[in-house]
Amino acid sequence: MTESFHRSGEYQNPHEGPQQAPVNPEWPPPPAYAPAHAPHPKKRKRGPVALIAAVAIVAAAIGGGTAYGIQELTGNDTVASSSTSTTVVPAGQKGTVAGVAKAVSPSIVEISARSNAGSSTGSGVIITGDGEIVTNNHVISGASQIKVTTSDGTSYTAKVVGTDSKKDLALIKLENASGLKAATLGDSSGVRVGDQVVAIGSPEGLSGTVTSGIISALDRDVTVPTEEDQGQQQGQPDDGWPFEFGGRQFNGDTGNDTTTYKALQTDASLNPGNSGGALIDMNGTIIGINSAMYSPTGSASSSSDAGSVGLGFAIPINTVKADLAKLRAGATD
Repeated sequence: MTESFHRSGEYQNPHEGPQQAPVNPEWPPPPAYAPAHAPHPKKRKRGPVALIAAVAIVAAAIGGGTAYGIQELTGNDTVASSSTSTTVVPAGQKGTVAGVAKAVSPSIVEISARSNAGSSTGSGVIITGDGEIVTNNHVISGASQIKVTTSDGTSYTAKVVGTDSKKDLALIKLENASGLKAATLGDSSGVRVGDQVVAIGSPEGLSGTVTSGIISALDRDVTVPTEEDQGQQQGQPDDGWPFEFGGRQFNGDTGNDTTTYKALQTDASLNPGNSGGALIDMNGTIIGINSAMYSPTGSASSSSDAGSVGLGFAIPINTVKADLAKLRAGATD
């Protein structure tokens, strides 16, 4: 026996002849029989991986720092990294200096280092929630005691984990710290001349100072000393960290033991004490560690030193990220 459905929706049995369709026919027609045991739908597992993925999508949708959000959710003390497209600044304040300052300031610290030669003041960037901090080697070089103050005024003692004098970088770790807000490390390869930037640090011991400017040049060859005793000049009044640039020396003699690195140049105002602090893009991600700035002294300045200086340099953050494993392993170069 063969059965068929007409396009009009009428059902016809060829052995019984035409029949009138019901007034309200069901479509599609009900099955001829119900299965004895209907399979139960499989339950979807919502484990930690699914939850993290969901949170990451939400974080991206609202413009938050996805990498930082995942770090906080999992509780891992890994460095939060991102491309320059990631933003940690609230959507309503994106692209503003005030927005960047509010988002990043809790991740910037003041560093006071003491040694037999004297004391120095610098800045640092928190990169993990349990207190890993990146700074310049010259800020903590030769220090017998390191004190770190966070943006909320809390003080910690810190120990040196690793140093790299050839890149003027150091990694220190706070003692008994947890729950700190880690900065998000950006991608300095995407930085362009003319990009707006914000600098945060502790110039002359004025913690949490915010300045702004632009990237004025890329890949500048900056030469700085690697000798430990030179680092103590950082805390002296009217003197900045000595460096060479363009065949000239600034802020004193760099000495015989020097190293040269490629730097980002900025006109954001930097002063002694900004060393080791953050250079930040307008998305709130760290693109550099401030390391050298021209700081003319009043008594020694000539007429050629008059006017706005606007000459500061930062170690690209990609250089920092490439050096982290070495620093964490306890390097003492």
